[in-house]
Order: sequence, then C-alpha cells, then structure tokens
Amino acid sequence: MNADFDIAVVGSGFGGSLMAMIARRLGRSVILLERGKHPRFVIGESSTPLANLLLEELARRYELPRLLPLTKWGTWQKAYPHLGCGLKRGFTFYHHQFGQPFLADPERRDQLLVAASPRDEIADTHWYRPDFDHFLVREAQSLGVEYLDQAKLGGASIGSDSVQVEGEHAGGRFAIRARFVVDASGPRGFLPRALRLPEASFENFPRTQALYAHFTGVNRWEGLGGVSQKRPGDEPPYPVDDAAVHHVFDGGWIWVLRFNNGVTSAGVAATEEAANRLCLAEGAAAWDRVLERLPTLREQFADAKAQFSFVHTPRLSFRSGAVVGPRWALLPSAAGFIDPLLSTGFPLTLLGVGRLAEILATDWNSAEVEARLSQYAQCTLQELDAAARLVGALYANMNDFPLFAALSLLYFAAASFSEAARRLDRPDLASGFLLHDHPCFGPLLRSCCERASCVRENDGLTAAVRNELIDDIFGAIEPVDVAGLSDRSRRNWYPVEARDLLNAAGKLGVRELDIQRLLARGGFFPAQDFAAEGAAGASLRCCHRNE
Repeated sequence: MNADFDIAVVGSGFGGSLMAMIARRLGRSVILLERGKHPRFVIGESSTPLANLLLEELARRYELPRLLPLTKWGTWQKAYPHLGCGLKRGFTFYHHQFGQPFLADPERRDQLLVAASPRDEIADTHWYRPDFDHFLVREAQSLGVEYLDQAKLGGASIGSDSVQVEGEHAGGRFAIRARFVVDASGPRGFLPRALRLPEASFENFPRTQALYAHFTGVNRWEGLGGVSQKRPGDEPPYPVDDAAVHHVFDGGWIWVLRFNNGVTSAGVAATEEAANRLCLAEGAAAWDRVLERLPTLREQFADAKAQFSFVHTPRLSFRSGAVVGPRWALLPSAAGFIDPLLSTGFPLTLLGVGRLAEILATDWNSAEVEARLSQYAQCTLQELDAAARLVGALYANMNDFPLFAALSLLYFAAASFSEAARRLDRPDLASGFLLHDHPCFGPLLRSCCERASCVRENDGLTAAVRNELIDDIFGAIEPVDVAGLSDRSRRNWYPVEARDLLNAAGKLGVRELDIQRLLARGGFFPAQDFAAEGAAGASLRCCHRNE
C-alpha cells in the first residue's frame, strides 16, 4: 500500500465515499479508510427532495454520471434494480395515545401528510445502506481511490505539511501520511478520539435514546382497520406507506421505512425520561413493550421478525466542539448528530461535502484555506444548531399534535423554498440549511422554536398562547411558502401542485414564465402543451427533474 496521499478520508459511509470520489475527480491521490467491512447495517436511510437535488448537483459538477440515477426512484429502478431501495413519496405523521388504537380523525387533526412528489417515477427514496454504501465504495475504487477496510485506526499526528495516521490491519501495523484528512466516521469518531476534541451539547435539546432493527413481514399501515377514516371523496396525496412514516407519541416517535427487498427499517427514538420508562436498553423486550402500548402498531408488526439483534443507542445526539483544524476537517455527519426525525442528516452532510470539495479544489497551502475552513466550521455548527432547535421544539410538543404539525411545516417550507431556489439558479436565496440565515425567515424560525420549547419549562402553554404561536408559525411560513403549506383549508394533507409554485414566482424573484419554463424543461408537460394542460395539473417535482 502506498503510504503517501493528498487526501485521507476516514469512514466509508455515503458521505465519506462521495467525498473520496470528488477528491479523486479533483486530481488528488486519495485513500479511503474503513474500520468495518461492506456490506454492513447502518441507519440514516431516508432521502429528501433537497438531499437528492444536492446529490444531483455534486454528481453533475464533479462528473460522476453513475450517481445520477440514484437521485430518484424511477431512474434508480431502471439503472440499478439489484440495489435495495424504498419508495418515498412524502412524509407521513400519525399521533398516538398509549393504550388506545389509532382511529383516524376525519378532520385529520391526528395526522400530517406532506407530499414530495406526485408519482412514483420521480419520487425520492429510502437508501438500503448495506447496498447503497457498498455501491459507492466500489465506485470510488473504480475511480482510483485506494480502499482499506477492517482498519483499526489509533493515533493521528499533525505536522507542518501533513497528517500521519496510524493503525492496525490484518494483524500488522501501518502508517500513512496525507496532506489533508477528512473525517466521515460519524459521531464520536476517529479524529474526535485521536485528537481529544471537546464535546459540546445542543442548547435546550433533550437527551434522547434510540432502539432499532431491520424487519421482515411488516404489514402495510393502510391495510389495518380504522386507520383511514376520511370524508367521502377524500384521497391522500400519496399511498401513506410509501413514505417516511412517523408514529408520534408523548416523549418519542417510531419510524417505519419500507424497502423493495422485503425489508423494513423501524425503530423508536425517545427522550431519556420516556426511554427509561420503556427500558429501551432491554432491546427486543423493550420493542415488544412499546408495541404493547400502541395497539395498532402492534397489529402492523404482528407477523414481523427482526433480522438481527436490536441496536440500542443510549445517547443519540452529539455535537463536536471543534470541526476543523490544521490539515483536517469533520464532515457534518462527524461533527454532530441530532435525531432521525425530519431526515436532516442527508442534506446537512451533502451541503458539507459540497463546501469541503470547493476548498479541496484550491491550493491548501494558500493563506485563504484557513479562513475558508473556519467559515466551513461556522456554517456546519450553525446549521446543526438550527436543525437541533427545530427538532428540540418538536420533541417538546409531541403530546400536542396540532402544534407539532405546525412546527413541522417550518421545515417543509424552508426545504421546498431552498429546492425551488436552487433549481431556478438562485442559490443565493437559500444559502443556509432551514433558511436559518434568511433575513426574515431565520429570526422567525428561531423565535417560534424557542417559544415552543418553553413547554418543558412552563409545563404547557395556555390555549391563547398556543393558538397565537400556531398563527405566528403560519405567518412565518407564508413569505417563503412555495408549496401551499400555509393553506389551512388543506387540513394537514399537502399535495405537490405546480399552481403553488407558479403563485410563488414573486417570492423567488422570478416571473411566472420562468416557472413555466422550469416545469416544461423537465418534460412532464411539453412546452407547447403547457398552457393547454393548465398549471393546476402540473407538479414542481414532476417537471423539474433532470432539467
């Protein structure tokens, strides 16, 4: 094995492998180091519209055409049918009370459905990570990245012009020298241990635990009794199981993600207080205990079998006190982890990969690299903090679903605005995740989350204060709403409709004609037929893919 490299990437999850591929495309010599062996189990599985767009942008910019089919369900199935994948048409949320079966409220006050696409072909996906990560590692190797797995790394020594990484492999010791190290090894990973980096915590974020596994034999939710009560003529904006499904209860929530290979990812995340009551550390017995308290979920998992022993994570959230240093940087996935709720990890990591790639493309001996790394660190921590602030507010209000649903719309409004702005070549309108640095939305996002988080301190909100907060949340959303999320008449069901984007052209600083051209470029409505077909029948996600 060569002992000298331009770039060493530690951790071969999707972020590390993608970083290694991009560095190789930039002409750098690269080694990718992995402590385990692929294929392997890992959570963090559900992509989002913004995440897929960021992956698409990186694939195009750095000439990685074999990654482009992975950015939506239809092309993935055509190009790589052998890779496990789940169909994700949107985000599904249901609210539960312990000891009671779920009986859907016809007024939808106990559910939230936010569509991400109008049809399967251009839908988002769940990544079956044993297949997905293994594919990316092989792609990295095909580009000339040197790969070493089952490498037990020990120390790291920072020199004036390089970093020396030492470890053990196949019973012997090795050392490599790299001009720059990128740590993609996850929370409390290699560099935080080797360099004894300080660990911080997210402000006002509860301590949480998780318990999870992969299952076979999980029934579909929509086929269970009592779960689909609705008014005559009502149809959900997508099949509710073909989504990232969240079952919310006081103090925690359960995720259910279905793959096309018969496997379902499921787990529970809960505050430490709720987790201790449920004794999550007991593994399978704890999972059965949770299902016993949620009768309809118990029915859904009646025939399910775990594929392996449950994994218990006693401390879910993590925030590093340092993100960069001389000749090293942590990817966002190694700098911090919040919670699987809202699937924020993918876009945060992909934003970080893009920013680091731009830095690595320059001469890292230049004076500006240090300043740019400092800016990267600041962006990374600010975005992690913004996401933690929102997720913390959601945890504080899991027993109040109308407020929980309203808070969730802050995420969907920011994400859909960011996606639209980037697709219209206006990334300047949405440079930061969750629009946390947006001059108008950013302060309102922070204020709404902080007010909602006061529930834990004040033992609940009065009805008047709560209703005022919900009104203020919708008021914060409206100026950046490009997806009809501020339309309360939709009663918590939000389809994807082009008319919403057309009506929001002014918010994006473009003309309605620009939106029409954006829609037509994707091919869903041929340009000459767009006017005849009418805007109301079109869809942003239908029309702007592969533009």
